[in-house]
Amino acid sequence: MASTETQPKTEDELVAKDATATTTTTAAVADRKTDPGDLAGLEAGLDALDTRTSDRTPLPVLLRRKALPPLIAVVLVLGLWQAAFALNLKPDYQLPSPLMVWDALAEEWYKGTILSIIWQSVSRGALGFVVALLIGTPLGLLVARVRPVRAAIGPILSGLQSLPSVAWVPAAIIWFGLTDATIYAVVLLGAVPSIANGLVAGVDRIDPLHLRAGKVIGATGLSGVRHVLLPAALPGYIAGLKQGWAFSWRSLMAAELIATSPELGAGLGQLLETGRSYQDMPLVLGAILLILLVGIGIELLIFAPVERRVLRHRGLLR
Repeated sequence: MASTETQPKTEDELVAKDATATTTTTAAVADRKTDPGDLAGLEAGLDALDTRTSDRTPLPVLLRRKALPPLIAVVLVLGLWQAAFALNLKPDYQLPSPLMVWDALAEEWYKGTILSIIWQSVSRGALGFVVALLIGTPLGLLVARVRPVRAAIGPILSGLQSLPSVAWVPAAIIWFGLTDATIYAVVLLGAVPSIANGLVAGVDRIDPLHLRAGKVIGATGLSGVRHVLLPAALPGYIAGLKQGWAFSWRSLMAAELIATSPELGAGLGQLLETGRSYQDMPLVLGAILLILLVGIGIELLIFAPVERRVLRHRGLLR
């Protein structure tokens, strides 16, 4: 009898011990999961992964990465150009050597006219681009946010963007004569559609959740445009600005090339037309090179740094 009564008690004790062990194990696991030290270590590891190194790239390495590739490309182009001249593929009055083009530009420099010619075109292009920016930005917002306006004007903007700018020059000459208004009209007609379409494309890529969040915090109307819509559409907007500058520069050259008059002053387009009228091929190629260099310089000095800053701020570029 004594042994019969002892057995159940032993089984109860075993069950109790197992339950106690299980509880102890669960508590230990929970303690490990919620240990502040472990969480701190995990957060530190994640921060280390997200932290970007702020070490500056050495100047020789930066020059090798940034300056060497375009320098090699320029040397190759000049080498091929000189080889074509040496092989006499074309007569020298049709295909001058790089040195002949350099001499033509040096002659313009010694005349003291080259800087004023460049400034005349750059100032016109900058002013026309600023006016196109002031017109194209609200127009793009209107097209992007108002459906009836988009249905009515959207296709027209796309058509105007694809229309060659030179097509507007004869009409502008008839409207305004040989004046600065003709040149600025051509620049605006070339740049405004690109800026507006770029902004429309940027707005179309905004996550609708961002717009709803802006409405929740009270960012509506002009406040919503300033603090939510434009910042969210900034990458597409900057792409539109770059394209708008390219179109304005091309439009300006087309207008200066055709609308020539002493009252209009001398720009790069007029310099190009002067070389053509005198059959001066070195001057023609020199003017083309100056137009190319100004376009590249504006891109590298203004638009490329702004685009890099925006992309880096959004974590899209290191």
